[in-house]
Formats: sequence, C-alpha cells, structure tokens
Amino acid sequence: MKNLEERPLNKRDYFLVASLLFGLFFGAGNLIFPLHLGQLAGSNWGTAALGFLVTAVVLPLLSVLAISVTHSEGVYDIGKPLGPAFALAFMILIHATIGPLFGTPRTATIPFSVGVQPLLPSGFEHAGLLVFSALFFGAAYLFSYKENRIMDSVGKALNPLFLVLLFVVFAFGFLSPMGSASQQAVTKAYQNASFFNGFLEGYNTMDALAGLAFGVTVVTAVKGLGVRSAKRVSVVTARAGVLATGMIGLIYLGLILLGASSLANYKVSAEGGTVFNQIVTYYMGGFGHAMLATLLTVTCLTTAIGLVAAFAQDFHKHFPKISYRAWLAFMCLASFLTANFGLEQILAWSTPMLMFLYPFAMVLILLSLTSPLFHKDAAVYFFVVLFTAVPALLDMMAAFPAVVSQSAFAKTLASFQQYLPFASIGMDWVVPALVGLVIGLGVHFLRPVVAKNNVPTTAHNYMDTKVK
Repeated sequence: MKNLEERPLNKRDYFLVASLLFGLFFGAGNLIFPLHLGQLAGSNWGTAALGFLVTAVVLPLLSVLAISVTHSEGVYDIGKPLGPAFALAFMILIHATIGPLFGTPRTATIPFSVGVQPLLPSGFEHAGLLVFSALFFGAAYLFSYKENRIMDSVGKALNPLFLVLLFVVFAFGFLSPMGSASQQAVTKAYQNASFFNGFLEGYNTMDALAGLAFGVTVVTAVKGLGVRSAKRVSVVTARAGVLATGMIGLIYLGLILLGASSLANYKVSAEGGTVFNQIVTYYMGGFGHAMLATLLTVTCLTTAIGLVAAFAQDFHKHFPKISYRAWLAFMCLASFLTANFGLEQILAWSTPMLMFLYPFAMVLILLSLTSPLFHKDAAVYFFVVLFTAVPALLDMMAAFPAVVSQSAFAKTLASFQQYLPFASIGMDWVVPALVGLVIGLGVHFLRPVVAKNNVPTTAHNYMDTKVK
C-alpha cells in the first residue's frame, strides 16, 4: 500500500503551487517598474525588456531552481556551504531588505500613494497612510495566521481577482493603443545601454532575493499537498516555478509595451505608479482610478502575505523559542512602522541595499545550481563571495542618497571603483567574481592532486615503521 508520500499530483495541484508562487512574486513593484522602464526606453523598449527579464524573471526562476537542486528549504540553506554564521547573516540581511526595512512596507505605500492618496483631501496624506497601512498589515497578518492556509488564501482567492482586473487593463491598452511604441523618444540613459539599464531596473522587483526567501513557504505548501520526499518536493517546486515565472514574463512584456506607448500622450513620469494612473484614467476615467486602487491593493496584499509568512517561518525555524505567530506579529508591526516613512524614503534607501545584495544573491544562486559539479566545495563558494564583496560594497556606497554618497569617504571609494571593468554600467562585480571562481575551482581540483602526491610518502613511512 502506497503511503501519503507517494501520492501523485495532478495538473490542478501544480497549477495551485504555481499560482501561489505567482502571487508571492507579483507585487506592486512588478506592476510599476516595467511601466516606468517602458517610458524610459521608448522605442528601445525591446532591448531594455530583455535586460529586465534577466533579473526580474530568469533570476527568480533560477532562485526557485536553486532551492530545488540543493533540496533546500530557504535562504539559510543557500548560504550554508560558507558556514552557519554566514548563512544566518545572509538570511537576516535578505529578510530585512525584502521584509520590514524596504520590501514589505512598499507593498502598502505603493497602493496608497498611487490609488488612495489622490482621492484624499489635501493635508490628510499622513493620517490616510497611517489608517491604510494599519488595515493592510492587519489583513496580511490574518491571511498568514495559519501556515497551511496561505496557499488557499493567495492561490485560490486573491490571484484570480488580480488577473481579471489586469486583463481589463490590457484589453483597453492593446485594443486601442495610445500610440506606436516603436516611434517614441528614448531617454539619454537608454540610448546606448538599454539592456544593462533594464538589467539594473530589474533589481527593484527584489524577486531574486524574494525567491530565496519564499523557498520555505513554497516547500511548506508542497508538503501540505502530501509530498514528503525531498526529491519530489524539488521537482514540484521547479515545475511550478517555470509556469509561474513564464506567466510573469508575459505580463512584464505587456506592461513595458504599455509604458512605451503611453509616451504618445504623456511625458516620462518620475515613477511607474503615475504611469499606471495615467493609463487607466485615460481609458476609464474615475472608474479606472478606483479599479487601479483595487488592483494594486490586491496584488500587493498577496506579496505581503508571502513576505511576512516567509519571515516568520524562517526566523521561527532558527529561533524556535519565539513562535511563528509572534514573529509574524513582529514583522507586520515593523513593516507598518516603516511604511509610514513614505514611499519616497523607502525607495531612496532600498536601492543601496539592492546594489549590495543582488551580486551576492546572483553568485550564490549560480553556485547552488552548479554545486554538483564541484561537490559543493566551500572553497569555491568562499573565493567567489570574497571577490564579489568589494565591488558590491562600492556599488552600495555609490547608490546611497547624497548625504552618504557625496561624503569624502564615499568619494574616495568611488575613485577606486572607476578602475573596475564594467563599472559604468553597474556590473563591476562580474570580473572579480569570475576571478574568485577560477581561484576557487583551482583549489578544488588541485587539492586531490596534492593529497595524492603525499600518499606514497605516507605509505612509505608506514611501511618503514612496520619493517622496523
């Protein structure tokens, strides 16, 4: 008799896990950043979209596959080859960035700033944000209260509503386009480096980092379907990840094209929320604005649920004396407090952390995927991460607001940064990481040779001892 471990999953089960992943990944930033990219790139929207898809679709998919290949349950396991101290520090940094410091508060401030604030009388912005964020994170707490109900909440309830609303926006935008995207002006930054600027814009989605953090939530959900074997869990996660990220990629392309087309009627805006507001108001007037507020709130809530649950699950696992629900309450409260600093401050201070963490996340994801080739040797991990650290730190300092980036210390660091290859396009970490990889692989493959050369000497000494 087959036990519960061997229960085969049907198409509906895979679709449900994919729907969970889609809902966890796709938040407000995933709506507004591609729209803004489309406006910045104009007629070069296709090249910029390719760069954006690398960091906003391919990397999140690779992060899910990294969880699957290594049979990991979260971000801690991805960093574990470098030791428990590094793994714990990396986990805390990732969760702090996509959690209470930047990512999770943004899920409340974006729908408020774009959808709700324009409807409020002047002077009520702060009070409105206070009330909205309190209700928002209260709802996130309630949806995440029971771990085994998260997939039902996100996959069955919120995602379908979001997709219906988004379909309505696309129907208007493509059946009656504002203009031809291929004929729109290109901003200066995207005239010669549209691919790499699109690549860096993809950092803002935070999805490569979130993919590592969501691992524990997805694994818990898959096990809730009756799957227990680590191998089967990884296969289910990988298949669902391909389906979810594929759908996200198609939506990104549509949003980027909409953003570029909007230039026929509007100037380049400061951020994507304004673009989206302009598009829906153009096609649907006041009703469109109300629908936008609903759309943003629903999609942000699904992401917030995933972020607060992943934070609570990971921290409860590593600090078990504090319960899952206590960590959940702390995460929601901390996110609520940070959200009330406002969207502008959150975005300004999140960019430096993303410039610092993304290179680490990318190299660790790639090392995890290829780890069977070098038997997960810690030496390879060590040299790659070590050589990535310096340019990542320099990028972080350069990305800080002027109060930090224009300081004497930051300017001194910037003078060294200019000597690194590809620094002008934000890719100065690539060559050092490759150097670290070569050294690490050299240590890995030469170590057995050195040991083997020592074997005859050891054996000879042993035989001499026996003869005596």
